[in-house]
Amino acid sequence: MLTMNKIILFNPRSANSKHRIPNSILQVGASIQGKYEYVFVDGNLESDPWEKIESYLKTNSFKYFASTVMPGQQLKQAIPFSKKVREQFPEIKIIWGGYFASNQYKSAIDSGFVDIIINGPGDKAFPELIDALETKSDYSIIENLIYKKDDAIIKTKKSDLFDQDSLPPLPYDYLNTFYPIEKYLGKTFLGNKTAAYHSSVGCPFTCSFCAVVPIYEARWKGKSAVNVFNDLMQLKSKYGIDAVEFHDNNFFVSEKRVVEFSNLIKNQNITWWGEGRIDTIDKYKDESLALMKEAGCKMIFFGAETGNDEILKQMDKGGTQTGEQIKRFAARLKKFGIIPEYSFVLGLPAKNDEIVSKQIDEDIKFIKEIKEINPDTEIIIYVYSPVPTEGSELYEKVSAAGFKFPQKLEDWLNSDWESFDLRKNPLTPWLKPFMVDKIKNFETVLNAYYPTASDFKLTGFQKKTMRWISAFRYKTNLYHHPYELKALQKFWLHYRQPEIEGFYSE
Repeated sequence: MLTMNKIILFNPRSANSKHRIPNSILQVGASIQGKYEYVFVDGNLESDPWEKIESYLKTNSFKYFASTVMPGQQLKQAIPFSKKVREQFPEIKIIWGGYFASNQYKSAIDSGFVDIIINGPGDKAFPELIDALETKSDYSIIENLIYKKDDAIIKTKKSDLFDQDSLPPLPYDYLNTFYPIEKYLGKTFLGNKTAAYHSSVGCPFTCSFCAVVPIYEARWKGKSAVNVFNDLMQLKSKYGIDAVEFHDNNFFVSEKRVVEFSNLIKNQNITWWGEGRIDTIDKYKDESLALMKEAGCKMIFFGAETGNDEILKQMDKGGTQTGEQIKRFAARLKKFGIIPEYSFVLGLPAKNDEIVSKQIDEDIKFIKEIKEINPDTEIIIYVYSPVPTEGSELYEKVSAAGFKFPQKLEDWLNSDWESFDLRKNPLTPWLKPFMVDKIKNFETVLNAYYPTASDFKLTGFQKKTMRWISAFRYKTNLYHHPYELKALQKFWLHYRQPEIEGFYSE
């Protein structure tokens, strides 16, 4: 029987242009489908999301406002809209989920306008919570919750990860009644209709800079290859998808699963991309890599992070990755025609400025070595933004250097902290302005000399022109004040910056 108290599931705006299927909020919808009445509000596709939210709440038939909240852009709507709900409709229960909510739960709960946080997967926690609230029952026994009681913040027990094949299917058709699915299928370098999809949750590793670690505690669960394939075939049949971005934290944990999936999808003309680890996929057989390419795998994202083995240890990546392996693996993927997309994190804390600056110089040199080995390697550069795991070596270094997150929730809306979340301005005391400039200037030169393969709008002539103009700087290590390249970017063409833009889509 459907409840009279309905639920708003809100997906705050996460991008200014490209929009992807909101899988996280869809997963929550799946957990209550057929049991509770609910509506979707997607901040990406509403011209005025608050007007839509307010119109629902004014009907007096809604009792719950639930929002997924990721760091960065989503905070711009999640925080002020939740505050408005509390001020104008104080009887409404406000429930948050997502990485930001779980990792910054103290500031969220102390705000006074976030009642309960789903701490990790909400597949069972969310419907059980609504059940308890509807029947006015005790919800302290429900796993994966964070809330306040008698001025104390309560964190309930973390649940085991659920069998992903046992979870209900995502309600694509229901979402389609609110927003046409086609609006989420952007044109990318992968294909004309690119879908976003989650085939697993968590990651079995413990990288000390990763926001996933505190939530999933080095655990991973994936759907079977058959079920992943069946889901994608449904999206292909109904909505005509021809490409997939696997937004898993780690799609490639199981070689067996990847091989099975590749065999199933290889004749379906679907191109795909996913995230993995170098030291995991380097153990794959050559036959597996060849099959993946045949099955449409075009690019794989890897956290290379740094070429410095000592820093890799500090990052506690929990595997066997080394600088030499990073270079060797780039060469190996070249043989199979799969593009390695390497992300690097520059500007980690050290004992003094000289060491930090030296480490940046060494990583710039290392990146250039990678490009010599495999010019097709995509390079994404981030300035280090602390999200360290408490108790790790990196956490101790960050704390000792004087770094602290905002204590008040609304302080995250400060322009500096927005930039921090987008990894533009890290606000880290050990990084001096000249170091940040060095990283950004090198990035400008690198992106001009090696335009990203995912920027399908650039013409061959534009790419050649950028390469010619930037060649002297790149070859002579002259990165200071690349004004001509910035002017080129501003007045003639806009070449993509994948570190902040993701895949380009129309």
